[in-house]
Amino acid sequence: MMMFPVAVIYSVLINYFTVALDNGLARTPPMGWMSWERFRCFTDCEAEPDNCISAKLLMQMADQMVDGGYLDAGYEYLAVDDCWMSPQRNSSDGRLMADPLRFPGGMKPVIDYIHSKGLKIGLYGDVGSKTCQGYPGNEFYIPLDAETYASWGVDMLKIDCCYASHSVEGIEVMGFFLNKTGRPFLYVCCSCANPQGTYTPGANTCNTVRSYMDVQDSWENVYQIISFYGNKTEEFIDSAGPGHWHDADMLVVGDYGLSLNQQKIQMGMWALFASPLFMSVDLRDIDNKSKKILLNKEVIAISQDPLGIQGRRMFKYPVRQGNVEGWLRPLSPAGTYAVGILNSNNFGWLQYVNKTLSDFGLTHQKGYDLTEVFTGKKYGPLKPLDELILKMEPTSLFLAVAVPLS
Repeated sequence: MMMFPVAVIYSVLINYFTVALDNGLARTPPMGWMSWERFRCFTDCEAEPDNCISAKLLMQMADQMVDGGYLDAGYEYLAVDDCWMSPQRNSSDGRLMADPLRFPGGMKPVIDYIHSKGLKIGLYGDVGSKTCQGYPGNEFYIPLDAETYASWGVDMLKIDCCYASHSVEGIEVMGFFLNKTGRPFLYVCCSCANPQGTYTPGANTCNTVRSYMDVQDSWENVYQIISFYGNKTEEFIDSAGPGHWHDADMLVVGDYGLSLNQQKIQMGMWALFASPLFMSVDLRDIDNKSKKILLNKEVIAISQDPLGIQGRRMFKYPVRQGNVEGWLRPLSPAGTYAVGILNSNNFGWLQYVNKTLSDFGLTHQKGYDLTEVFTGKKYGPLKPLDELILKMEPTSLFLAVAVPLS
């Protein structure tokens, strides 16, 4: 099998082709389930047969996505992250292989099963010589690997760039060869796609680009990501839209580290960000209250609004051990908005908030009706200067849809 470094392939392509994404996908932020945050790279199926990265795990998650109502709610991709591969490539043709012990029939039968459930399948790859966890990377095999993914029926490729000498070039080259297969791939790129710090989703390269750090199962980490988005509001908004999105990373709703209020915050803020919504939770054993958050139709409608305009932070002021922040996202039809008030105070007391809709830049003189999406509570009619007085619990989110009065 002849191997070509990414730099050589790229130098040829750049002279003859425009490397561009043209797959027609992700017109709204993609939704699904991903293995990494919850199951990481656990591969010891003898010790933990129900929790290792395996055919069994993926097929059981596929069952849960359908039977639990997640597919009907819009979560259509089931994606396995690193560590699905065999430690070695096929010796006869150089192709990637699934680990033969954990995927005894190979990857294709698992993919066929997932497709039979009405779901789409996502795999993980790396444009470096190895994946981040040390499995075979794509660097010298990009054309061959794109062909392999397509022949298996893969619908989404999450691409990383550990151990890559030319990460951006490699991502672009892989995108080119995915397009060449004729199969539409949702192309999900890690933050190394933008090493210059421009934080753009790479409209010509990737459907989504990770914008910041890996999400962890902790409130401190989730709020760090929220703050990053707030600080980068202007840069982010101009570069996101249908087909290309900023990715705030996976939802940890239903895992171990967040309170119920904090789970609502992550779900609601990710919807305001127009971020992809990829759950990373054991769907076989999820608390019903967490499941209700993930399946909240009103929050999902904000996420999936066809205008595709990312929300912005409108104000922020400090309170004891936290901040109060106001967020706004335009929705369809014109004049409708998602209004978010985030209380990050974790001091253990109720936070009184008194704001007007004019503080969010809403000026429709006849006013608005507001419906809070987690409780269904109605507010209004409220004119731009009318007071909206809230008594907010620690680390909580008020998220409402504001509809203009005619």
